[in-house]
Amino acid sequence: MIVAEELSYTYPASEKPALDSVSFHVRRGEIFGFLGPNGAGKSTTQKILVGLLRDYGGRVSVFGRDLREWGKEYYERIGVSFEQPNHYLKLTALENLAFFRGLYQRETEEPQKLLELVGLADAADKRVSQFSKGMRTRLNLARALLHRPELLFLDEPTSGLDPVTSRRIRQVILGVRESGATVFLTTHDMEVAAELCDRVAFLVNGRIVLIDSPRALALRYGRRTVRVEYITSRGLHRREFPLKGLGDNPEFLEILRKEEVETIHTQETTLEEIFIEVTGSRLR
Repeated sequence: MIVAEELSYTYPASEKPALDSVSFHVRRGEIFGFLGPNGAGKSTTQKILVGLLRDYGGRVSVFGRDLREWGKEYYERIGVSFEQPNHYLKLTALENLAFFRGLYQRETEEPQKLLELVGLADAADKRVSQFSKGMRTRLNLARALLHRPELLFLDEPTSGLDPVTSRRIRQVILGVRESGATVFLTTHDMEVAAELCDRVAFLVNGRIVLIDSPRALALRYGRRTVRVEYITSRGLHRREFPLKGLGDNPEFLEILRKEEVETIHTQETTLEEIFIEVTGSRLR
């Protein structure tokens, strides 16, 4: 779906490149995560891929065609939802979607259906100027989905959302993939990335340092131990045991037989911990 080779970009007012020889590919039908702290180059990459920045170095092809060769027909096939929403504030949510719907030549979704999908059905006739940041973020996603894009670009799609709404939006994104579309996701929220992404790229200071699936990374960098919490007459105790050979570990089996076990769980390494270990950088 996307192939980027030696992608580079330096902003006019800066001597330091925002992107420095970045190469990656995105498979058709996957959710690909670009992960990194603010200023890592995530948004710059996305701006190049959606056609906002033209004077980049390297080569990019999308849908099997050089990005520089695409004209306005490109926007019939991609959807974009930026972190900072941009709507007509004096119009209602429904009026905004109805307006943008008219810009596309291809078949579009019903605006009311999309508002229901992102949990804004009750606010359909409310002016966007009265929306919270989270509501505007959701409206942004609805607008990006209007024309049933084959490739969807999302920039921090759950930013400013409460946990319940964030869960709903993550389900919408998974549904987009299930429909056959491809998703390019930029975020510094590692929990979102771990749940949604088929593969992730770690980006630091304009360079990719690692690309792999969250599961593969967890297996490679995980501690592979099991923690047991149990209660005795002296209170609560915690023990960790190697996962390998656990079924033959006499101390572990003794605890299971004789003690009052509270919890047992594996000690998976989080994506954020892996990011810090690999890059030496924190996400915020």
